[in-house]
Amino acid sequence: MINFKNIALRRGIRLLFAEASFTIHKGQKVGLTGANGTGKSSLFSLLLGQLHPDQGEFSLPPDLVVAHVSQETEASGASAMDFVLDGDRELRELQSQLAAVEKSDDGLRLAELHGRLEEIGGYSAVSRASRLMRGLGFHTGQENTPVREFSGGWRMRLNLAQALMCRSDVLLLDEPTNHLDLDAVIWLQDWLEKYPGTLLLISHDRDFLDTITDHIIHIEKQTAVLYTGNYSAFEALRAEKLAQQQAAHAKQQRDIAHIQGFIERFRAKATKAKQAQSRIKSLQRMALIARAHVDSPFHFRFSSPEKLPSPLLRLEDISAGYGDTDLFSGVALSIEPGDRIGLLGANGAGKSTLIKLMAGELAPGKGNREAAETLRIGYFAQHQLEQLHTRESPLWHLQQLATHVTEKELRNYLGGFDFHGDKVLEPVEHFSGGEKARLVLALLVYRKPNLLLLDEPTNHLDLEMRHALSIALQDYQGALVVVSHDRHLLRSVTDQLLLVSDAQVIPFAGDLDDYRKWLVEKGKQAPLSVLQGTGLKTSRKQVRQQQAERRQQLRPLQKALAEAERVVEKLHADQQCLQEQLADPEIYSAQATERLKKLLRQKAELDRALSEAESDWLQASEKLEQQ
Repeated sequence: MINFKNIALRRGIRLLFAEASFTIHKGQKVGLTGANGTGKSSLFSLLLGQLHPDQGEFSLPPDLVVAHVSQETEASGASAMDFVLDGDRELRELQSQLAAVEKSDDGLRLAELHGRLEEIGGYSAVSRASRLMRGLGFHTGQENTPVREFSGGWRMRLNLAQALMCRSDVLLLDEPTNHLDLDAVIWLQDWLEKYPGTLLLISHDRDFLDTITDHIIHIEKQTAVLYTGNYSAFEALRAEKLAQQQAAHAKQQRDIAHIQGFIERFRAKATKAKQAQSRIKSLQRMALIARAHVDSPFHFRFSSPEKLPSPLLRLEDISAGYGDTDLFSGVALSIEPGDRIGLLGANGAGKSTLIKLMAGELAPGKGNREAAETLRIGYFAQHQLEQLHTRESPLWHLQQLATHVTEKELRNYLGGFDFHGDKVLEPVEHFSGGEKARLVLALLVYRKPNLLLLDEPTNHLDLEMRHALSIALQDYQGALVVVSHDRHLLRSVTDQLLLVSDAQVIPFAGDLDDYRKWLVEKGKQAPLSVLQGTGLKTSRKQVRQQQAERRQQLRPLQKALAEAERVVEKLHADQQCLQEQLADPEIYSAQATERLKKLLRQKAELDRALSEAESDWLQASEKLEQQ
């Protein structure tokens, strides 16, 4: 148990929260929520022993193994695999001790160390690390790549893999999905659901919190309160409290009426297709959760676009990529006013490339991009945060777009994005990532675009801003194309999904739950039944030819996988036989010393062979899945 009794925490002279009393029990999965700066990360620092309470009593059980994700990674020359394996500290310690003892004649100590290594799964550690890396998006062959050759985002994934590698009692994760794509988020969600220890999770991803957590600690107004249930249950409880405030209640009813009105308009047009019905249900849930956000500091709407030509944008037989490699080819899309498209696909498949091509920032290698004469694009991407003028203020940025608008009007507009008072005059260079993202969105909204292209717009945004963005997008009258790992946003604002995979852009007929099942059950290989034809014109004869060619292509890989499985099974059987011999007490008598040494040498060789065979099996499995 982790006990908090009347805990108070400060940062400098600022009180974060006080009189916090609650107990976190073994195996619970707890989400930490609250606005940025309220004390979530400071609570993690308390658990890690980096901070001490300013008041109250805090206690952890002795010898508790606590794992967390490092925020920095040295530009090390060590391989990615070694870096991840370092997360299992006991494994590394045992390996070091074994290396020293193997040089001596201490057979008994050697047997003890091998026994302990077997207990902690040390002989399958490489396989475990490979599975973690693969789940987080690394490809076969990257295990031996030096850490220093990875970009900052991929190093953060390595940090996460290292934390998951630790056989911890308590796992602390602070925004683990920020550097992940949707595929990796889904994999991490499944992994955390099975995690046997105690989890404390800071996240602004509603679906992620809802699926994993069974308790919520919410920090606001200098208090920290533990709620039972997932994030949706917490929202309902908090909404009940806020509904008692009359002024807040009136605003809540206006928001609910606004959402319900949109639902009715959408219901009148929607077919009975599964994706459409899923979105209606999502919009209905929005009405239920709106009450928990009546005191949100964010209030903005997209103004009606001045013109809505049809089509807004047309792509014909488009190919695009980098260098000599095409990420996709033969793409044909027509974007009309009112289209709401979500892009799915693995990291590196080409989702961001497709968005850049639509935005006109990337020229197609082949084909035509035809834009309407009155097309006005609102493009949000992470690199645009870096294009802000760091020495200038939010007000200055907005004044460049609105030269004839009064400062008062511009200040009122920026207030809807929670830029108030002197904040509108502060240089952007001192802003957090979330504040910069809000400013870029504020500038984008002000331009009245008729086509929105959003590439991971929720990175750095907290739950309240994400909620406000989803509400605003539901009433947006132009066309929308979005890439996001936030499934709640995708469910709320899109009604068509496109899959970017295997050098094609193909409509995906299912919903996000179907996409998760597809990833898990089909090893990222979509059955033809979930792919429909507006972007793919293929005859039945061509489909049969493609299927035959694919079977021919996969046959050697399937054969290699079967052979690898056979070798692993044989080595496992040999290992079991040796274990039975080493379990005989007589083998540790003085008369059997030489036989013991021989068996231990055989075991060491067998364990190494098994580790290599499992690695071969993983590589064969990965190659098959990637085809």
